[in-house]
Amino acid sequence: MPSLQSRQDPVVYGGVNRSVLDDAQIEFYKANGFVLIESLFSESEVAILQHELAVLQKDKRILQRPEAIAEKSAEKRALRSLFQVHFKHKLFSRLAGDQRLVDIAETILGSQVYIHQSRLNFKPGFYGKEFYWHSDFETWHVEDGMPRMRALSVSITLTDNNEFNGPLMLIPGSHQAYVACVGETPDNHYKQSLKQQDIGVPDPESLRYLERQRGIVAPTGKAGSVLIFDCNTMHGSNSNISPYPRSNVFFVYNSVENKLVKPFCGKPPRPEFIASRKFTQAIDAQTIDYVSLAT
Repeated sequence: MPSLQSRQDPVVYGGVNRSVLDDAQIEFYKANGFVLIESLFSESEVAILQHELAVLQKDKRILQRPEAIAEKSAEKRALRSLFQVHFKHKLFSRLAGDQRLVDIAETILGSQVYIHQSRLNFKPGFYGKEFYWHSDFETWHVEDGMPRMRALSVSITLTDNNEFNGPLMLIPGSHQAYVACVGETPDNHYKQSLKQQDIGVPDPESLRYLERQRGIVAPTGKAGSVLIFDCNTMHGSNSNISPYPRSNVFFVYNSVENKLVKPFCGKPPRPEFIASRKFTQAIDAQTIDYVSLAT
């Protein structure tokens, strides 16, 4: 049977004083499970990231890589997600260590951090498909062996996110309740779930309960805005039938004190490109000159 359990872990661990977040933003994150920082990245920085995004989209060879996930319908062999971008692509590797992002993660998580997962999500106009409601932690705990709720996602918008192109939707306050999903996790479940997730998703009644508490929000913003959300915040997004593409780069920062153990579902771990188990050191944050990287 589905069940909702009260959160047992802190939301903000604190103990690290440097951050681009002010006290009001930290309190908002603690209460809601997310916070949006508009235009954290400049137009020139965004332009360099967008150029790299376009290069990857045009490279048909990428679809042959295991970390590349195509849309389920395979329409135009569209790229849905590309994982492990911080590991195989120099620009996104440097982006993951951007001082602004690392400081946010360390401030909230109260420790040094590493990248648990990174990915580009492509949601092209007219046929970009939905991502169903889910809590990341439920999957990361069950299928990856993440012990505690001490991780967060940073989503950097590489295109304008508006109300029409399938922006991320979140349920405020849902990070305070752990929704245990029903059903046994199949072998190699990730091969199906990354295209369209039907197993390991919350039941309708749990979603109705969470929505009745605080409703649903869909933060939007210009390219270069950054959405930070807790690993247990319930979120999802609709299909994009608008003409406007919606692409984001995600970095999941996990505390170095919250490293993965054996998956709690009893299955073998998911591949390294989805859930990092082999990191050797915490991220070394740095100020980055993106113009020099692009030349």
